[in-house]
Amino acid sequence: MGLRFIFMLTRNDRTVPDASQQLQTALSLGVRHIGFKDIGLPIEQLKGLNAAIKTGGATSYLEVVSLDPESEIASAKAAAEIGVDVLLGGTRVDDVLPIIKGTGIRYFPFPGRITGHPSVLEGAIDEIVESAKTVAGRDGVHGLDLLAYRSAENVPELMKAVCAAVTKPVYIAGSIDTPERITVVQSAGAAGFTIGTAALDGKYPANGNDLPSQLTAIIRDVAALNKHLSPIHKKNLSIEFAWLHAPSAPKVELHVNSMQIKVAMFRGASSWSFRQHDDQLFFVHRGRLLMKFRDREEIIEPGEFIVVPYGVEHSAVALSEEGCEVLLTTSTARPAAQPREVTSLTLSDPS
Repeated sequence: MGLRFIFMLTRNDRTVPDASQQLQTALSLGVRHIGFKDIGLPIEQLKGLNAAIKTGGATSYLEVVSLDPESEIASAKAAAEIGVDVLLGGTRVDDVLPIIKGTGIRYFPFPGRITGHPSVLEGAIDEIVESAKTVAGRDGVHGLDLLAYRSAENVPELMKAVCAAVTKPVYIAGSIDTPERITVVQSAGAAGFTIGTAALDGKYPANGNDLPSQLTAIIRDVAALNKHLSPIHKKNLSIEFAWLHAPSAPKVELHVNSMQIKVAMFRGASSWSFRQHDDQLFFVHRGRLLMKFRDREEIIEPGEFIVVPYGVEHSAVALSEEGCEVLLTTSTARPAAQPREVTSLTLSDPS
């Protein structure tokens, strides 16, 4: 699992009044982890917010910011009533665990001593690490919510120490507002992080201060860290085939996982053959191709393709005197013992 970005619909530890509107912006951009606080909106509106997050296909998070036992218990009950997926924050594990037991809520409390509002993490690194080990060791605790950037200690060292001390995932919260800080979070071994105020107030480095620009920049930066950006750009088949001169010498364009993509010029007839482990797709760009099988023959016109499964004898014949331009894709490294699975393909009529 890559580094997880959790967008918080909050400012200064309160759910923002226009959370529903901001939520739709986040969902439209593909944000899939979205949270809010138990303070700022009435519980009925929080229920509606949670339902909208789930309807939009995202995971919902509620972060507790209560400072006294009674408020934290009330927050845990609210989380159960609202039906969130994940409960973040809080420090009173003994009080919360019985409340959320059997609800399916995943629980990520704060390690360390939390004071103030907005919340601050107090204590030395060693103290916070010991707290983290104790809290993460409890049954029913699924991970930790570390207010690293709300600590006066060396934040990178704090994050590394906590992540190294526990086997459960650690989310980082508090004042993450630059790509550099996100990189440090990933380097520390954290599973994810939250951003709320920075995005809503337009503080993250982006092309604009509006929320779409802010979220787009954060998503892009996280995708880059997770190596989820594609280095492959579009290609023009006419240009690629113009560089191809010799028949029977396919030019390899690129590899994508176990698939090889080539451009090839077919002239005349190829010998009968079969591939032992690889499936092939023949897409005709220009010209006409006759594909001979032992039981039939098929003519593939420009804009059409045919799949030849591994183990099937075939012979390809170019029907055009000037040759036939074919985009050829070949799956590779198929285990010999793997059974073939044939699926049907249906193409919609573009007209």
